[in-house]
Amino acid sequence: MVTKTEETQLNQLENQVENGGGGVWEYLSLVRKLKVRRSEIVLKHGLSILNDPGKRSALGPDEWTLYEQVAIAAMDCQSLNVAQNCIKVLKKKFPDSKRVGKLEALLLEAKGMWEEAEKAYTSLLEDNPLDQVIHKRKVAMAKAQGKPSLAIEHLNKYLEVFMADHDAWRELAEIYVSLQMYKQAAFCYEELILTQPTLPLYHLAYADVLYTIGGLENLIAARKYYAATIDLTGGKSTRALLGICLCGSAIAQLSKGRNKEDKDMAAPELQSLAATALEREYKQKAPAKLNLLSSALRSLKIS
Repeated sequence: MVTKTEETQLNQLENQVENGGGGVWEYLSLVRKLKVRRSEIVLKHGLSILNDPGKRSALGPDEWTLYEQVAIAAMDCQSLNVAQNCIKVLKKKFPDSKRVGKLEALLLEAKGMWEEAEKAYTSLLEDNPLDQVIHKRKVAMAKAQGKPSLAIEHLNKYLEVFMADHDAWRELAEIYVSLQMYKQAAFCYEELILTQPTLPLYHLAYADVLYTIGGLENLIAARKYYAATIDLTGGKSTRALLGICLCGSAIAQLSKGRNKEDKDMAAPELQSLAATALEREYKQKAPAKLNLLSSALRSLKIS
């Protein structure tokens, strides 16, 4: 993750470069170091160096790093001819390089040549089955083709080996949610909470999924995770506060006609506290929408 200091430094360098103040190589190096995408600017100023024989030769071995960086930026910008020319230069210099092979596969992908790209990635994985980047490219390619089931298959295979990859678990969960496969999504969020229990984002997402699945047991669990989100954010999660209210209302509806102990599961005091916190926050940050919120809370029989 890029820190505020690093982002400030990057933006200052970018303004300097864009206004002709020099520092192009320093900017390109910082973009690589921070692993951020500023593709249009990288393409523009990277090409200005590569097209100048004097500047290019002054880079020494870093010349090839710049060719790679410009090739990726060119693919981002759909300047595929530029990307192809950069890859051709790299292929000539490093004919047996797997790294260049990845760029060639990326170019096939950028051109929409899915079958050829799939074959290229499969071939690269035969040489190195543990290459995480290639596994993730196969997932991205499946998504780009509108094949979420195939993306799920690739992610499940990937997670059999790289079980600690939080981003992959989250990606899988989001695909499951998009397909309304909520029980499978819940399992993914459980894995994420187990490995990163202090991240409120996962508690909130898990609570949303449980609320969507519904049923008394799931609603009570969802309320617990909304409460955990509120605790972890210091009471600053508006979504979690509203989730508490929605869960309480739904639990009360399902508890109708039951004994007093079951009815107490609705925890009206907790709902009331959440509603008060919501109204206070809206009054401070969005007063124009306070009446709308109050109306919604009244419909839930809270306010």
